[in-house]
Amino acid sequence: MTSRPMPGLSRFNTLQENAASAALHEVCASSAWGSKLLAQRPFKTAEELFAASDAAMAELGAEDLAEAMAGHPPIGRPKPGDPTSSREQRGMAGASEELKAEMLELNLAYQERFGHVFLICATGATGEQMRDAMKARIGNDTRTEREIVRTELGKINRIRLTRLAEEDVEVEEDKD
Repeated sequence: MTSRPMPGLSRFNTLQENAASAALHEVCASSAWGSKLLAQRPFKTAEELFAASDAAMAELGAEDLAEAMAGHPPIGRPKPGDPTSSREQRGMAGASEELKAEMLELNLAYQERFGHVFLICATGATGEQMRDAMKARIGNDTRTEREIVRTELGKINRIRLTRLAEEDVEVEEDKD
C-alpha cells in the first residue's frame, strides 16, 4: 500500500494545542477522546491516527459516550449551518415527507428509550436504510445499544479524521 500525501495531518501535527483540540472536537465531542489523541501527537500516518482514535473510543465510559453523542443532531435534522452534519445525513435530504415524519417519530421513541439521539454512521446511507436500522435497534437492551453506538461513533470519527488528514485547509489558530 503506497502512502499518499497527508497535508492536513502534517498541519494537525504542528497546530498549537488549543487549535488541535478544537479540530478534534469537530471530529468528536468527547473531551476524553480528544485528550487521548492530543497526547499522542505527532502521528506519522493516518493509520496511526485511526488506531489511536479506535483505542480512545474503546476506553470511553458511559459519560464520555454521552458527551460524544451530544455533538450529533438527530437523523433527519442536521444542525442548521453545519456542513458536516448536512453532508453526513445527505441520505435524508431527498426523503419523502412520510419518511421524515416516520423518522421523527422513531427518533423520539428511541430517545425516550435510551436517553440519547439515535446514532448511526449515516454517510452513504439512504433514509430508508437509516429508518430500518433504527427500527432494528430500538429493541436492543441498553448495553448492546451502547456498544453499537460506540462502533458507529468510531466509523464517524474515521470518516471525519480522514477529512482532517487529507484536506489542505487552513485551521484558524489563536495568535495570543
